[in-house]
Formats: sequence, structure tokens, C-alpha cells
Amino acid sequence: MRGAQITVRCDCGGIGYVPYGQSWTCLKCRRTWNTTQIPADEYWGIMREMRRLRLTVMLMALVILAPIAVLTLIAGFRFFILLPMASAFWFIFYMPRWRRRVRERSRNLTKWKLRPE
Repeated sequence: MRGAQITVRCDCGGIGYVPYGQSWTCLKCRRTWNTTQIPADEYWGIMREMRRLRLTVMLMALVILAPIAVLTLIAGFRFFILLPMASAFWFIFYMPRWRRRVRERSRNLTKWKLRPE
């Protein structure tokens, strides 16, 4: 599994984006920052949580669309009218709530203080 890139901010103001476990050298001051200073269990725990949040969206979409698809195939296209109502529920109620939850979780993530090598 590949993790998200880590934003490294140098003391001089330089910013770099580095995969976990790799080093980044600031182009301004030539300091090297190593992301292995971040505890692996914390980092991968965050990655698992973010993946779980994405999977819940996919599962919810399947839970909403599968019954409509089955009813449409079995009973005919008269149940196809449920699709706009399901879409309205999805875009008006579910997704804004899900996005708010993900944004709040992202804002409250652990911030690590790395030391240059």
C-alpha cells in the first residue's frame, strides 16, 4: 500500500512533499529532512482511517443503488424513478456530511516536528 505524501516545511520557508520513509533536501538552505522520524504505526494508522472513510462512501453508494437496480430489473422501469430521489439524498444530505467529517478529521491530524539531519 502506498501512503500519502507528507508536507515538510523547512525553517527557512521551503516546502517539500515527500513519501513516507524518504528524505527531502531543501533547495534554499540545503537541510535534509527525513520522514522516518515519524512513528510508522501513527502514520499507517492515519492511512488506514482515511481508506476506511473512502470505503464507507463506496459501500453507502452500493447500498443505495443496488436495491434500485434490482427492483428496476425485476419489476420494470417504473422503479427507475427512484434514482433521482436517491441522487438527491446522496448529493444534498450524505456527501456534505461525509465531506465535513473528512475535513474535520484532516484538520485534527497529528503534526510531527521533524529535526533536520
